[in-house]
Amino acid sequence: MSDAVYLHYTQEELDRNFDQRSWAKNSEEVIARYPRRNEATRKTLRHRLDVRYGAGMDEVLDIFLADKSPAPVQIFVHGGAWARGSKSDYSFVADTFVPAGIHTVVLNFSKLPQARLPDVVAQVRRACEWVYRNAASFGGDPARIHACAHSSGAHLTAMALVEDWPARGLPQDFIKGATLLSGPYDLEPVVLSARSAYVVLSAEEVSALSPIRHVARIGCPVIAAHGENDTDEFRRQSTAFIAALERAGKPLKTLRLAGANHFEAMEQYGDPSSPLGAAVLAQVRGR
Repeated sequence: MSDAVYLHYTQEELDRNFDQRSWAKNSEEVIARYPRRNEATRKTLRHRLDVRYGAGMDEVLDIFLADKSPAPVQIFVHGGAWARGSKSDYSFVADTFVPAGIHTVVLNFSKLPQARLPDVVAQVRRACEWVYRNAASFGGDPARIHACAHSSGAHLTAMALVEDWPARGLPQDFIKGATLLSGPYDLEPVVLSARSAYVVLSAEEVSALSPIRHVARIGCPVIAAHGENDTDEFRRQSTAFIAALERAGKPLKTLRLAGANHFEAMEQYGDPSSPLGAAVLAQVRGR
């Protein structure tokens, strides 16, 4: 009798695949670089911190300002397994975009288990709507809004892309392009893994909150990226998401970051000369 709990994974294997920090042996070393980079970014770039987009305590965002306006806007949604991190941990992504004349908005949102995942999805959607409706207030062009994200943030951003925006009075394609890096796009294996200790969802919620099942609603080109040394399951999820986008006929660019693990891939957002940074800049510039 097979002891697989999902596809070919045993419980131990599935749990390990959702534990990127133990999979990537240098994860703590990479993450330890973030605070120094964030401090330098906030010292160097003009910014507005803790701008409120909703009534909740966690519903704030940081804006890093380009020198020209109206200018494109890049929204960034961080990862952390839906349970860790804040906007202040990822200021350094603005190092790629602001010098290129792109306002950068880094989102904050509540974390599990203090909040439920459906509520966090709603927060990120609310933040994206705020950016569209308020872009002009900081020199942004509401017709040139893009989004990029990493890990669980890529899931949250994908859920923003599949929202029914016309029902909220916005164009379905108000996000003109998105870069999704190493996200979990199907939540079925998530709730079968050790993450079920805090990702608690009904079967109906798993379906509703799995963006791979709703790609037909996506209204913009997508860069789907992952690290060569991501976990097996995160690489599989990226491949499956790409296949779903292709079946739906969505504009798509794929990117496999050679030699990069989950955390090294994230760092590339802060480097305009990296394969990921260059690809996102080209997307904003329409190239």
